Amino acid sequence: MDSAPVTDTWSVAGRVFTSRLVVGTGKYKSLEETAAAIAASGAEMVTVAVRRVNLSDPGAPMLQDFVDPKIYTYLPNTAGCHTAKDAVRTLRLAREAGGWNLVKLEVLGPPPHLYPDMMATLEAAEALIRDGFEVMVYCADDPVAAKRLEDLGCVAIMPLGAPIGSGLGIQNAAMLSLLIDQTKVPLLVDAGVGTASDAAIAMELGCTAVLLNSAIAHAGDPVTMARAMKLAVEAGRLAFLAKRMPRRMGADPSSPLTGLIR
Repeated sequence: MDSAPVTDTWSVAGRVFTSRLVVGTGKYKSLEETAAAIAASGAEMVTVAVRRVNLSDPGAPMLQDFVDPKIYTYLPNTAGCHTAKDAVRTLRLAREAGGWNLVKLEVLGPPPHLYPDMMATLEAAEALIRDGFEVMVYCADDPVAAKRLEDLGCVAIMPLGAPIGSGLGIQNAAMLSLLIDQTKVPLLVDAGVGTASDAAIAMELGCTAVLLNSAIAHAGDPVTMARAMKLAVEAGRLAFLAKRMPRRMGADPSSPLTGLIR
């Protein structure tokens, strides 16, 4: 078996996906490279930074010409927003421009850490849900805040694995496991993944899916890294389903120690 079972799907807001890898569309050298990397990743959902990508000027290069919205589910996000007001306005504009209702909310604190601003995130989530948006929400690895977001009606919880764009990998696996155990909606690790092993670890812990951008776009060979991420997510998911052997202190020989030839 070289891929996850076809029947092993996941769903969010009524949309069903086979790939458990969600990728971003920013930071690439060109739209051609963007398209090639996304195709290699096997992703079915892609994030689109509304404030940074041309979605409406037909005279300029458009993402839609390279990444077909009829093939991929576009997930408009609020990258670059630092207040609840800006995030809500950005997604309202996205809905007017493209009719998108499933969105990714992120409200960031100031540089240099760009940590999720949870008070502003909660404020924006409440306003967007009131407006009828289906909100997938980027958040801190904080079980209290994550539960509040879920109770508000967010359709997916997306805690960071490490600071956004850092490539540090999963920094707090224990807290992530607590979040996985308590969350009833899909939970995606979002931010911090640097290489394939990071994505595999997230899936082995039991995450529904992994969302990443910089790890592919900033790789020396983005297309090859995209393929590596695809395989890592599939391997991590299979390992989670297989249920790993118990950890133990001390050795346990693979061959019995009794009945040996003397």
